Amino acid sequence: MKAEESTRDFTLVATGDLLVHDAVIRQAATDAGGSGYDFRPMLAAAKPLVSTADVAICHMETVYGANGGPYTGYPLFKTPPQIARGARALGYDSCSTASNHTMDAGAEGVTRTLGAMDAAHLKHAGSARSAREQSTPTLLRAGGATLAHLAYTYDTNGIPVPADRPWMVNLLEPDRILADARAARRAGADVVVVSVHWGTEWQQAPDEQQVDLARQLTESRSQGRRDIDLILGTHNHVPQAFEKVNGTWVVYGLGDQIAGRMNDPRGQLGTAARFTFRPPRQPGKAWTVKKAEALPYRMDNDPLRLVDLNKAVAAHPDRPDYVDARDAIRQAVLSRGAQEAGLVMD
Repeated sequence: MKAEESTRDFTLVATGDLLVHDAVIRQAATDAGGSGYDFRPMLAAAKPLVSTADVAICHMETVYGANGGPYTGYPLFKTPPQIARGARALGYDSCSTASNHTMDAGAEGVTRTLGAMDAAHLKHAGSARSAREQSTPTLLRAGGATLAHLAYTYDTNGIPVPADRPWMVNLLEPDRILADARAARRAGADVVVVSVHWGTEWQQAPDEQQVDLARQLTESRSQGRRDIDLILGTHNHVPQAFEKVNGTWVVYGLGDQIAGRMNDPRGQLGTAARFTFRPPRQPGKAWTVKKAEALPYRMDNDPLRLVDLNKAVAAHPDRPDYVDARDAIRQAVLSRGAQEAGLVMD
C-alpha cells in the first residue's frame, strides 16, 4: 500500500435483506422481458449510493436454485442466480450469506449460491463450501484500508447443518465471532465488520439477545484495540435503531431492501447505512468512524421498485405514504440516541 493511500478516508455502505419472495421473482422475470431474470430495475434506486461507496455490503437472505429453476419464495427459498449479477452491477462488493434460510436447499443450495456469486465477482461471508473457506476471512480493499467482512446467523430454521460439514454456515456464537475477528486482524484487516442475522422478527426494538451480544462484542479488546469496528444487523424485516455501544456503531436491523408485498407494510421498509472511516494518526492504531449516516428506502408495488424516500419526499411532498414511511424509519433509527451520538439522517 502506498503511503498516501493509507491516509485516505473511505466510505462503507450497507443495506438490508434481499428477500426474494415469489412476487420478486415474477417481477425480475417481467423486467428481463421474457428472457431470464433481471433484478437491476427493481434495485436501481440504490445505485447512486452503492456505486459511489468505496465498499458496499448487501445481505443475501436467500439461497439460489439451479440454472433454469424451479425457483420458489417463502418458506423454502430458491432464488434465480441472476440476482448475484444484479447486485454486482449495482456496485456491491460483498454480501453476507448467513441467514435462517441458508440451508433451505441443503448443501447444494449453499454451493450453488457461492458459485454464482464467485462467477459474478461478488464476494461473500457467512457460508462456505469447505473448512478452509470458512476459516479464511473475506478481505476487501476499502479506500486506504483492508476491511474484513464476517457474517453469522442465529439459526437455520431448524434445518440441520450436516454433521460432517459444520463449516457450511456460521452460527452466532460470541466466542467464535471474536476469535474470527482476531484472526482477521492477524490476516491484515485494518477494519473488521461483522454482519449478524439476529433478533425478533417484526419487533422494532432490539431484543435482549441483540443488546447483550452487541455489548459483549463491542467490549472486546486485544492489545488495547477493539476487536470489532462495526456491527450490521439483519433479519427483523423492520428498520431498527442505530446505536453507539462502547464507542462502536451497531445497526440492530437494516430492514428489508427488497421484499414482496407483506401483511405488515413495514416489511417493505429499509435503511441504508453509510459510514465514513478515517485512518489512525499512527500506524497500527484503530480506524474510526468520522461520519455516520442513515438513508431511508422502501419498496413500491405494481411494479416492485425500490424508492429513495429522501428523494421521493422532495419530489412528491403531497404523498403521505412516502412521508409516513420516511418518518417511521427515522423514528426507529433514532430511538436509542443515535442522533445525539452524531448520526445524520437529513
